[in-house]
Amino acid sequence: MNTNETLAQYSDWAFRSSFTVLVLALILLIAQYASKRARAVQEKEFVAAGGTATDASVPGRVVEGPKKPLGERLGGMGSAVLVVGVVLIFASIVLRGFATHRFPLGNMYEFVTMACAAALVVGLAFLSRPAYRSLWVFLIVPVLILMFLAATVLYADAAPVVPALRSYWLPIHVTIVSVGSGVFLVAGVASLLFLLRMRYPEGAEGSGIFARIAERLPDGQTLDRLAYKTTIIGFPLFGAGVILGAIWAEAAWGRFWGWDPKETVSFIAWVIYAAYLHARATSGWRDTKAAWINVAGFVAMLFNLFIINMVVSGLHSYAGLN
Repeated sequence: MNTNETLAQYSDWAFRSSFTVLVLALILLIAQYASKRARAVQEKEFVAAGGTATDASVPGRVVEGPKKPLGERLGGMGSAVLVVGVVLIFASIVLRGFATHRFPLGNMYEFVTMACAAALVVGLAFLSRPAYRSLWVFLIVPVLILMFLAATVLYADAAPVVPALRSYWLPIHVTIVSVGSGVFLVAGVASLLFLLRMRYPEGAEGSGIFARIAERLPDGQTLDRLAYKTTIIGFPLFGAGVILGAIWAEAAWGRFWGWDPKETVSFIAWVIYAAYLHARATSGWRDTKAAWINVAGFVAMLFNLFIINMVVSGLHSYAGLN
């Protein structure tokens, strides 16, 4: 079938609009993040001054508490704008599918778009509470970087896929792997922030930029739990994607496993995440040691996506698929 150029154009516009909206959300959330410490100081000063909700000396008189700071209001606006950005990126995926009359996961541009959408949805699920809102700043930044690379270096025009990819395994295998990759993005960010929080725990003295960033983060235990919970979700998804990919390989190439570079690095990444889950449950390996293993798994995923796809030649090279 021919590509519907109109829908393809709408898909590209939706993607660019999503990028712009997410940048706006990031700016608003940064404003809220930067004002978090100022609000804490204001509340402490209010309590120290004896402020209460009511004044017992004057019956019926209500004493106003500190007003909600501008940064907090901007953070609420940023969360609302963020939802619009998520809707737009999903709209770009759906429109690309209708434009090409196929499942929109036939090249690296489409794969990265799906992975970013999955990461944002996981963020909406786990970072919905106001106490976690500051973490959005650190999740949106890598998502925007990936979207920028997708729209420039990795971009591919809407078109039918090559005959080898015209299989029902395409939406099954690649969707599971892309969603698992998006979940691992959240887990990797959480582990990096956990390591930063452990380096600068609450109450620790420090005047550098990393110390100022760390003091506005949730406590280390919260970040560690977030990394663990998201990895628990991403690990079986990615593992299932690898297994289903092997089944597809047997149907397409006549063998389940051929140690193709893509297959090999995917398996290595899966083993690293298995090691993280084991270390996370092992006494003496929890906290920073396990977190570093999780970060290593995230690095392996990025290596698999960019270096293996774009530099190393293999059976997966013809499509740029992950």
